[in-house]
Amino acid sequence: MHAFSHSTTSTPTAVPVPPALSLPVIESAFPRQLHPYWPRLQEKTRTWLLEKRLMPADKVEEYADGLCYTDLMAGYYIGAPEDVLQAIADYSAWFFVWDDRHDRDIVHRRPAAWRRLRFRLHAALDSPEDHLHHEDPLVAGFADSMVRLYSFLPGTWNARFARHFHTVIEAYDREFRNRTQGIIPSVEEYLALRRLTFAHWIWTDLLEPAAGLELPDAVRKHQAYRRAALLSQEFAAWYNDLCSLPKEIAGDEVHNLGISLVKHDGLTLEEAVTEVRRRVEGSISDFQVAEREALEFADSLADGTVSGKEISAAVRACVCNMRNWFSSVYWFHHESGRYMVDSWDDRSTPPYVNNEAAGEK
Repeated sequence: MHAFSHSTTSTPTAVPVPPALSLPVIESAFPRQLHPYWPRLQEKTRTWLLEKRLMPADKVEEYADGLCYTDLMAGYYIGAPEDVLQAIADYSAWFFVWDDRHDRDIVHRRPAAWRRLRFRLHAALDSPEDHLHHEDPLVAGFADSMVRLYSFLPGTWNARFARHFHTVIEAYDREFRNRTQGIIPSVEEYLALRRLTFAHWIWTDLLEPAAGLELPDAVRKHQAYRRAALLSQEFAAWYNDLCSLPKEIAGDEVHNLGISLVKHDGLTLEEAVTEVRRRVEGSISDFQVAEREALEFADSLADGTVSGKEISAAVRACVCNMRNWFSSVYWFHHESGRYMVDSWDDRSTPPYVNNEAAGEK
């Protein structure tokens, strides 16, 4: 199976999908879209990474486009205003860099550096304006992202986003402890933790500024909307586990659904891969049912009032973008250099990371 990459050249190139990772239903029933702003988005995020010193200039030059971080967001938040998409894309790129710093702090046994960063991110989340010039580029870049993301919707949305991201930071701390102590969580423990480390509710929250409207709590928490949102994120997290299993085994990881299934359910690696794939495929078919219910719910909100019409349209836009997440995540995993472990000089050290002890400075 092939897709056409929009990523690194002006001429589309065929991207092969290994048979073990191929999902024909995604390729046939979830047509890929890309926000028309994407070429400028890629250029501006690359510039932002340089300006904020989030990646060394040589690594930005060599790897930034090929990592396809902007492709992932441009394939998800279709219809978002350009400034909203740019803020989301920059934040997403920051998130990947943060994830890499977290990984390097674990690999190089830097608990003090991680603890400092954790507390600084909590503080920057609550008062980003005070951290725009922080000495640690990761903190300053995060603060810049938060100032921008907080500018689109009311303070109630900002408070919710902050609440959700505080839990993500703490989940990363639990992962830090698990990995440094060699603890492989049970399947149920892992699934609960994964919803936080993958930031399920953060990416779902960002559907609202993309749609231009904060959804009322009763709408956002409605079972039809929430189930579709959760399934789209579960697919992304589990498919990521399926694709990143070789990378994470090479990196002595303990957080992967496949690894938990082997350790706690007694499966062979081959059986675990089959089970993760079964869950991935189940999330797709379950979403297709949930999507219909969520769209019916969106239609029911159009009650003849101006407000009802706006909320109905926003919910429909959010649900349509939940659908876009499937194809965007799928192709990202086959186009991004982040998962091309076999091409790395050292399978445990991604070539695009800053492997120095940045956190100890």
